[in-house]
Amino acid sequence: MKIRALLFAMSVATVLTGCQNMDSNGLLSSGAEAFQAWSLSDAQVIALSDQACQEMDAKATLAPAGSEYVTRLNKIAASLGDNINGQPVNYKVYVTKDVNAFAMANGCIRVYSGLMDMMSDNEVEAVIGHEMGHVALGHVKKGMQVALGANAVRTAAASAGGIVGSLSQSELGDLGEKLVNSQFTQRQESEADDYSYDLLRKRGVSPLGLATSFEKLAKLEAGRQSSMFDDHPASAERAQHIRDRMAADGIK
Repeated sequence: MKIRALLFAMSVATVLTGCQNMDSNGLLSSGAEAFQAWSLSDAQVIALSDQACQEMDAKATLAPAGSEYVTRLNKIAASLGDNINGQPVNYKVYVTKDVNAFAMANGCIRVYSGLMDMMSDNEVEAVIGHEMGHVALGHVKKGMQVALGANAVRTAAASAGGIVGSLSQSELGDLGEKLVNSQFTQRQESEADDYSYDLLRKRGVSPLGLATSFEKLAKLEAGRQSSMFDDHPASAERAQHIRDRMAADGIK
């Protein structure tokens, strides 16, 4: 959704602590930087996500532990498992009126309070499942490659380990913003929808929230209000796809 926002997504974002030891002489030309971006390893993507997520957290207003938002999110998170393809996940709530959510390759999952205000628990579960799908299916990694390859930020590589060079705080913040607001293809959005549907069923959670969250978004779209799904396939069509799957599986 990036259900993102609903699902906004990408949500997505990324760097190993050792990156700070990068030799300044290792800065690459723009062409080589693009190559480095497209050859990022999973470990490098996770490392970059660590730092980008920290930078975004530092800029956001976080709901305090024990707050109604955090208590509710912890309950929702318990129904979705504690990892994405083996990568441990961690949750936080950004206190903002924006309707959004995103997940990063390092398991960083952030949900906006505006989304929680608008959605039921089941719908928030579905949205998070969708964001997890973008990570599990490699969409977030591709989004990072695009952001780096397009020279949105400067990168450098250590010759031996091939580890992405350290980025400044402003560059990491820029990378995080671009990842969270990056656009996925319609195919990727559909794949993430189906991933969420399958995850919810596997975890014994009703997939109905996936359909109803899209239906709520469709109303927003009809009212021409901005949402995380503005750049996604029509929400009404996505809701119908989920309802068709439910009907085929005998789920009411």
